[in-house]
Parts: sequence; structure tokens; C-alpha cells
Amino acid sequence: MKVSVILPAAGLGTRMGREKSGVSRKQFMLLEGAPILIHTIRKFLRCPMVSEIVVALRPEDLDWARGLVHQEHPSRPVRFVEGGETRQQSVENALATLAPDTDLVAVHDAVRPFIDTDLIEQVIAEASHNGAAIVGIVPVDTVKRVHKNKIRATLPREHLVLAQTPQVFRFDLLQRAFASAREDAFSGTDESSLVERLEQVEVSVVQGSDRNIKITKPTDMELARLFLAEELAAS
Repeated sequence: MKVSVILPAAGLGTRMGREKSGVSRKQFMLLEGAPILIHTIRKFLRCPMVSEIVVALRPEDLDWARGLVHQEHPSRPVRFVEGGETRQQSVENALATLAPDTDLVAVHDAVRPFIDTDLIEQVIAEASHNGAAIVGIVPVDTVKRVHKNKIRATLPREHLVLAQTPQVFRFDLLQRAFASAREDAFSGTDESSLVERLEQVEVSVVQGSDRNIKITKPTDMELARLFLAEELAAS
């Protein structure tokens, strides 16, 4: 089974803030001397089910990132493609470079470096069986639906999931989902939302972890340093 991993990493990281972080793009911020992107790539290189990794980056970052990955001496191919202005465009650009014999495609946020290898394998196995699977967690807080600043409903948590990544799909299914979205000018916040529109498969949810954080703001870096220190201590 050929599994390709796409890491969209062309974002500008505006929520991180240039002044506080010192770097405007969060995927390049350093954790123990290595960019977050490299930590994420390392996790997928440790997973034996992964065949290749494709990273979508802004054009000005391609050569620099290639040099960083070359120093890692990756055991499997790590390729780079030019990303787009949005996550959706970046993933679609990467999809266009995959070989026809690709079976499954896993899309993962480049700034989620604490994904567990076992969890990667679980969601890939689920997608292999059902065609589509994502990682998600049940919210611990009460969730309200609002209009402006007025509550309209309290949503039962047992029917809610906070979507994480990886999100894994059959290659042909994901291609159709992106083609349909492009034709309809539909913009989704994740890949699952595009696949759901097709109404061809039910997307499974694999229980995720609250450690699988997405680093989006300066305070996340404090938690990231703690998690990394715990990983290094356990290794």
C-alpha cells in the first residue's frame, strides 16, 4: 500500500504575530534548535506505513527547506512543491504531483509536531478499510451556537468532535473532492469537509489526543516546549 503524506506549510502564520514570535511563519519557529516543520516531518518518517512526504511551501522557502531536510538524511522521499495562497490550494498543488499508483493520501498540519506514530497508523488503517478517516477529539467545554453575541443553542457534546489531523483518504476520492470543490468554488476549512460534500463515503473518526496540538499562537510554544522535553526524556 502506497501512502503519501501532504504537509501544507505555505501559510504566513498571522495569528502567531511577528513581534512576539520573532518569526512571521510559525512552521519555521524553532523547538530545541529545529523548525517545527522538521519535527513534524520526523514523526512521519518514523511511521513504516508512510511511503513519501510532500511539503507545500512558499516559493521563497523551497531551497532553504530542502537544505534542512537533506541534513536529516530521510529514509524515504521528502519532496517539495510550491504552495498556494490558501491551504486548499496548497494541498491541491501537492495532490497533482502524486503518482497514479498512490493508494491513500494523509494530510497533516505542518504545525502539529506531536502526533503519535501509533495514531498515524490507526487513522491510516481506518482509511484503508473505509476510504476516509480523520483524527478528532470530543470537546471538554460546553459548546454554544451564537448569533453575534447572543446564544441561540447549547450543542450536545456527545455529537461533536474537534477535528485534528492527519486526515486520510483514498487518493481517487480526494481527487474527486477537490475537483468538485474547484468547480463549485467551495472553500473548506479541512479536507474532510470537501470529501463530505461528495456524499460517497462516511468519514470515520479515530480518537485523537489533546497532545496533538496545533501551534498557532505564542502561548502554544510554551506548551510545545514542555511536550518536547517530555518526549526527549522518554526516548
